[in-house]
Order: sequence, then C-alpha cells, then structure tokens
Amino acid sequence: MEDQYRHALGETHYELVAGVVDPGETPLQAAKRELSEETGFEGGKWELFMTLSPNPTNHNNLSYTFLATDVEKRREQHQEPTEDIHVDVMTQDQVYEMLQNEEIIQALHAAPLWKYFENIKHKL
Repeated sequence: MEDQYRHALGETHYELVAGVVDPGETPLQAAKRELSEETGFEGGKWELFMTLSPNPTNHNNLSYTFLATDVEKRREQHQEPTEDIHVDVMTQDQVYEMLQNEEIIQALHAAPLWKYFENIKHKL
C-alpha cells in the first residue's frame, strides 16, 4: 500500500499503486512500470482484475486494476519530483480493517479491494 499526500483534500491516505498509460503503452505495461517506479517491486504473475469507468457521464476514460502476485522488491523507488510516496507492506487483515474503517477513500482503489475481499470470502 502507498501512503501519500493528496493536495485537493489536504490529507494523506493509503492507496493502491496508480498512474497513467503513456503513449504506446498498454494498460498492463503501464501498471508494471508504475509498480516498479513507485515501489521497486517487479516480476510476478499479472492478471486484469477489474475495469471501471470513473465518470461515464462526461468522460470516456477507463480505470484498469491488475492483480499482481508473487512480486518481489528488486530495486529502489524512482519517484517523480512531485511524488512523495511511502510504501507499507501490509497483511490482508490490515488492508481489510482499513477498508472497514473508511481509511481507504479513493473510490477507484476501494472498489477493487472490496471485490478482492469478496472473492476471498467466496473461495473459503
């Protein structure tokens, strides 16, 4: 999980790794690049987990969430000058508790996390 300051709210919150798809990239390539840059984690197995439309009333963009498993810390973070990202490796229980306590408030991040935990519940 990433802990970073969000200027519009004037607050620091936990979020998933996120970013934009650069020209010529696929969403998967962008997700792998962002994870590497922001956390230093790389490799593993990747699958498309969820696609959302953030605001279909007046925007046509989509938000892609990938599930990456078995990633490993392979290098240091490479943040942009405007980024101040702190990475915390957490257990599933810790993340679930933060969701329950409304500590993860970015909707495009909370939705796939809720789906993830719902999927776990039904696999037990």
